[in-house]
Amino acid sequence: MYVFYVDESGCTGTLPDPNSLIQPVFILGGLIIHQQCVRQLTWDLLNLKKRFFAKLLQSAGTSSLDCIRTEIKGADLRRNMREGLRPEQRFTVTLLDNFLKILETHDVRVLSRVYIKGVGTPFNGTAVYTSAVQQLARDFQHYLSSAGTDGLMVLDSRNKPKNSNVAHSIFTQKFRSTGDAYDRLLEMPVFGHSDNHAGLQCADLLCSAFLFPLATFTYCTGHVASLHVSAQFQPLQDHFGHRLRKMQYRYEETGKWRGGITVSDAIRMRPGKLLFGDRILTVSANGQTPVTP
Repeated sequence: MYVFYVDESGCTGTLPDPNSLIQPVFILGGLIIHQQCVRQLTWDLLNLKKRFFAKLLQSAGTSSLDCIRTEIKGADLRRNMREGLRPEQRFTVTLLDNFLKILETHDVRVLSRVYIKGVGTPFNGTAVYTSAVQQLARDFQHYLSSAGTDGLMVLDSRNKPKNSNVAHSIFTQKFRSTGDAYDRLLEMPVFGHSDNHAGLQCADLLCSAFLFPLATFTYCTGHVASLHVSAQFQPLQDHFGHRLRKMQYRYEETGKWRGGITVSDAIRMRPGKLLFGDRILTVSANGQTPVTP
């Protein structure tokens, strides 16, 4: 059995203008891990906290197990990269490198939907969130079918009405008269609080410390002028882009590649591979010429 921990980053509000403080991206994604690895993943995360935040945990009087409730927030690490001095940036890169090693050790697979908002164009956050959950459930269903096993989706809780609406959108597809669209899912998505689940904390780091800065740097630079877009995020792409690309779960269906980290760019419709630092090849008179995005 596998567990798919899902969290979000960014917000579901419309971006009214290039200078707005509204976050210019919305991301929903997470990591798939085998149930037998959940316990060790939890201990690995606890040990990571003790290694990098020993003084903070000690001053808080936190015991070994209680430190699960002291979260390493991806938004804080992102701010360190954007505003911190060089030692803070090096600390953040080292921490994130060790975090990714944990995920790689447990053969974690990543699925995510990344939405780059258009400037001054409508963004229906409710519809986008619901659609993203359904697409992630579809990709997880494929993963489970390929593995010949079942699974469970655990989403970071928002509030009861929002949770209920999202779960109901899966319910209607599981119990439709034409057949169960998610027959490998043991239940509708369930909702947890991140201070009780190491998997949700890992999903937060994935979405907020990696995907958010990579997305804003790659797709919003030159189009959005706010604190959410910074050239200081480029080292994250240089250090981790290729590793994140390898962690995706992608599959071919009806002649198209699906799954993985999918980007919907409403600014310039650029492809998702740019997120990882890949270049676009354009054909010129001299042959193929790499063009930096």
